[in-house]
Parts: sequence; structure tokens; C-alpha cells
Amino acid sequence: MKNTATVLSALSLIGVLILFGMHFSGKKTNEPAQGARTSSATEMVNGAGRIAYVNIDTLEAHYEYLKNKKDQFKKRQQDVDAELQRSAQQIQNDYMNVQKKAQANTLTQSEYEAAEKRLTQMQQSLETRKQVLTEQLLKEQDDFNKDLQLRLDKFLEGYNQDKHFDYILSYSQGGSILFTNKELDITNDVIKGMNQAAKQNSDTTKKNK
Repeated sequence: MKNTATVLSALSLIGVLILFGMHFSGKKTNEPAQGARTSSATEMVNGAGRIAYVNIDTLEAHYEYLKNKKDQFKKRQQDVDAELQRSAQQIQNDYMNVQKKAQANTLTQSEYEAAEKRLTQMQQSLETRKQVLTEQLLKEQDDFNKDLQLRLDKFLEGYNQDKHFDYILSYSQGGSILFTNKELDITNDVIKGMNQAAKQNSDTTKKNK
């Protein structure tokens, strides 16, 4: 499961998962709309347009939907690991049992060959099962990434209707952006808004059941 572990640990996700280099197609004027100007994230940067950024590390730590999904992925991976380990242990136990019988001369040649064939088939089945489960985990991760991207896009499009930013960028420690102006940080707004949206969606889903 080394490959699977590598895949799912990537769920430190969003730094890799989403680069919000988003260019909104709304207002392109250098002057914000009346009432849209706030005390943060509204300054012009070298005349390039209105820019804000989201701290990905903070978003990952406080976006409840993402945290819950990460926990679910971790549990799913643990279940897969446990299943494969049980199967591998069973093959190992059967192999040891066959060897003991062979050393004690309690197996005929045909019985030994049949046992050897059965163990080979079990090993092949385990490898196939491992591949299937790994592919399932990869697909689940990919589906989640797409879902998270859609949720983020939808929220930022709505959020930007009265903010009129030209760009909303991502920042993470150790990333390509080395310094940020804290006045341009809209992370708390994004976390609060996305948590509220996730809760509303969850409540609606429960009511419809």
C-alpha cells in the first residue's frame, strides 16, 4: 500500500489541489463599486488590478468539509490496508502450514503441487485486489478534488460579485509567493462563507431524505 499511502497523503491537498489563480470576468474598472470597498483586500497593486489572496494552509486547517473528507480518506485507507494485510497474513499462514506438512512428509506430491497452485492463485488474487482498491482510492480522491474545486469556484464567484477583485491568488508556506500584504488576506471570509455553505447544503440534504 505504499503507493496508496503516497497518493492519499497528498491530501495535504489544497496547496497542490487548488491554485486559485482565478481571473474573474466581472468588473474590470480600477475603481471599486460604491459600498464594495472594505478595510482589507481592496488595494491596487502597481496598477495591475484589485488583488486578494487566500491562505491555503489556514483554509485547510479550518474548512470543516475538507477536514471531514480528510478523516474519511484516512479511515478508508486504513480499512484498505487492514483488508490487504489480513489477506497477506492468511497466505503466509497457509504457506507455513504447507511447508510444515511437506517437511513432516505428510503431503503427497500431488497434494503439495495442488497447495502450491492454490497459494499462487491466492497471491495473484491479492495483487489484483490491491490494484483494484488502489484505483478506487485514486478515483475517490480525484472526484473529491473536482468537487472541492467546484465548491470553491462557486463560492468565490458569489463572493466576488460585490468585491470586484480582478485576481484572487493562493498563498501557502513554502510556495512560490514569498511575501504577502496581510491587508489583502480574505481567508477568514472564505472559511466562514464556505463553512456556512457546507452546513446549509448538509441541512438541505438531511431534509430531503
